[in-house]
Amino acid sequence: MKKSRVRPLPINDLAVPAEPGLRACGYYRVSTGRQSEANLSIPSQRQATRDFCDRKGWTMAAEFIEPGATATDDQRPEFQKMIERACDDDHPFDVVLVYSFRRFFRDGFGMEMYVRKLAKSGVRLVSITQELGDDPSQVMMRQIIGLFDEYQSRENGKHVRKAMIENAQQGFYNGSPVALGYKAVEVEKRGIRIKKKLAIDPVEAETVRLIFRLYLQGDGTSGPLGVKKVVTWLNERGYRTRLGARFGVATIHGILTNAIYIGNSVFNKRDSRTLKQKPVKEHVPTEVAAIISNADFEAVAANLKVRNPRTTAPRVVTGPILLTGVASGCDGAMTLRTGTSSTGKIHKHYTCSTCARQGKTACKGRSIPMDKLDTLVTENLIERLFQPERLNVILGKLASRRSDKASEIDRRVSALQAEVATAEDKLRRLYTMVENDLTDLDDILKDRIATLKSDRDRAKEALARIIIHPKLDAFNAEAIERFGQIMRQNITTGPIPFRKAYIKSVVDRIEVDDHAIRIIGDQATLEQVIAGDQNAGPNVRSFARKWRTRHDSNV
Repeated sequence: MKKSRVRPLPINDLAVPAEPGLRACGYYRVSTGRQSEANLSIPSQRQATRDFCDRKGWTMAAEFIEPGATATDDQRPEFQKMIERACDDDHPFDVVLVYSFRRFFRDGFGMEMYVRKLAKSGVRLVSITQELGDDPSQVMMRQIIGLFDEYQSRENGKHVRKAMIENAQQGFYNGSPVALGYKAVEVEKRGIRIKKKLAIDPVEAETVRLIFRLYLQGDGTSGPLGVKKVVTWLNERGYRTRLGARFGVATIHGILTNAIYIGNSVFNKRDSRTLKQKPVKEHVPTEVAAIISNADFEAVAANLKVRNPRTTAPRVVTGPILLTGVASGCDGAMTLRTGTSSTGKIHKHYTCSTCARQGKTACKGRSIPMDKLDTLVTENLIERLFQPERLNVILGKLASRRSDKASEIDRRVSALQAEVATAEDKLRRLYTMVENDLTDLDDILKDRIATLKSDRDRAKEALARIIIHPKLDAFNAEAIERFGQIMRQNITTGPIPFRKAYIKSVVDRIEVDDHAIRIIGDQATLEQVIAGDQNAGPNVRSFARKWRTRHDSNV
């Protein structure tokens, strides 16, 4: 029995003339790292290219191997090295050899651009399985081949993306980088396909919880730490990333803002090439086990927003002055001014910044010694606010006002619900009359139906916009006493940023007048702090001058 032989693709040696003595460079590429690791394609491309050179009598001057890189763009290190070397002044190559044009580029425009760039340096692109010459008809054929390769690449990408979306919808992991605190575990096998899901890594999860705890509460010896302080704390104590590297600010910020830690993992959120956000309707949520509670994650998000330099000046958050960003005099914030007396003693004063910038014509320049104002504010907060009796009075007034407001809102909600019910009842009766042929759907009836629908929709929209405040829970005497004791201690002892954070949690501003100092805060904020809810924070830059000077919201 005659044995059959597997023949390679037919090669037309007449399309490209032999021209013995030419110097060639080979470019070999596969699309995925898996193909590269399995040696599925690179060796066969290399062997076929070398055999082609031997038949032509060409010399293989160099070879460039690109494992696991797509050809839809030029973001390929070895490809760029080859193009740069081919265009050098010493003219090292005459020909760039590829197994097929799709190995070189899978974008019609990109391929033609680089073909012309090589041609300017006297270098030709030759495919050993798609040999084409330089006459117009064969150039057109190469361009058509490039367009077909691009189309096929896009179709393949579409089908792969569809399969990955289906995989994510079933709750499986698609192979993106795994966040710290999780690991990919095999859950089932379908043929040769291994299905994986994300599970909590016990050791790394503790590190993630520690990061959130340091940012929210500190390490027990100080107040809440900033992102950079968290980085320093972890690195000093030998904590490292999964790859053994030191933590950085961007890494910690990414962990603190990653919603996967509360179980919200989303696939197909961004375009993998441009990193642009995709429409929400294309997002695929995948359920994972949570490491951090929702309350802690939201508290971190609120603190990050407040501490953002675009919202609050860095000096206000971490500066060494206790009342920076809180104290104000005249029309501007107060800033620190230092001076030295004749005896060499250094004096520090809070001074109106408007006067410092614009002179006495803008402001008379109210000033007060720093130690005096710091002491007056902290002592009065301790004596007049953080005593259990005073806290009970404030919370009682707040509960009474909220109860009155809730009654008003309840009456408004009832009225709107009645409007919706009345409109829907009238519409239902009109529809019944039309269906039973008791009346004709003339223009007058159409207008009446449109009016009723408009009234119903308006009432529904008003209902949706009503903000119903949660019921104020009663605080027991022990919780109030504990809160007062913590605040009395923490605004008087510890590092300045630590004390400042506690003061700013309950004080909006401190107004310094000629004869009085007014400490101003919001009772609702005080209630939230006592309840442990510190999610509230300013959304406007506290250091931006003349914000909304025209009192409008859309300048």
